[in-house]
Amino acid sequence: MKPFDEIFDKAARRKGGEAELKQLIKPEIKSAKQLRDTPDDRYLAAMTNQVFKAGFVWRVIDNKWDGFEQAFWNFNVMRCAHMSPDDEEKLVRDERIVRNRQKIVTVQRNAGFILDIQQSHGSFGNLLADWPQDDFIGLLLLLKKRGARLGGNSGQYFLRRVGKDGFALGRDGVAALIDAGVIDKPPTSQAGMKKVQAAFNQWRNETGLGYAQISRVLAFSIDAK
Repeated sequence: MKPFDEIFDKAARRKGGEAELKQLIKPEIKSAKQLRDTPDDRYLAAMTNQVFKAGFVWRVIDNKWDGFEQAFWNFNVMRCAHMSPDDEEKLVRDERIVRNRQKIVTVQRNAGFILDIQQSHGSFGNLLADWPQDDFIGLLLLLKKRGARLGGNSGQYFLRRVGKDGFALGRDGVAALIDAGVIDKPPTSQAGMKKVQAAFNQWRNETGLGYAQISRVLAFSIDAK
């Protein structure tokens, strides 16, 4: 596996130098206290935002987002968890949102997921704040198994959106991991993800950088095609 300073140097050359690269990878990470203080309705909103963006034009969702907030009761977790069939039918016809029934029903399911987490951890923010950093893939697996449409990149981008330090494996990031000898193909299995986690843990120990910073450096080290 390549040492991280080699990957960092390559990314710096591509981005105009070390100073420029450091500006680009400045973390947008929340502290444990900030994660705990974030209301659970904001976590449900972020889940919904990412679910609707998956496979869709992101700017359309962003442009309609005020309408999403209004249509889904400002993502009040209890209200969303108790959506009725009539609520669902109204939402399917609601022009304020993207009227995709399969994605609409994930709001109710993810609200139920958050309520379950409240029972065990007090809040979703407590779960994120307490989760061990060196087992980020375990958190991703939890989102995949217990959330609705929160597997793969959706779960990764959701966690990045809410400020949990972690990696997001886009096309360039995966290419960089392959180039670094961490994996030999996209990590679609748990065995592959464990290799990725081990590499990030090692690079974090080498550099003191967070996972999100390392993830960005990896992506910047690859020539766009």
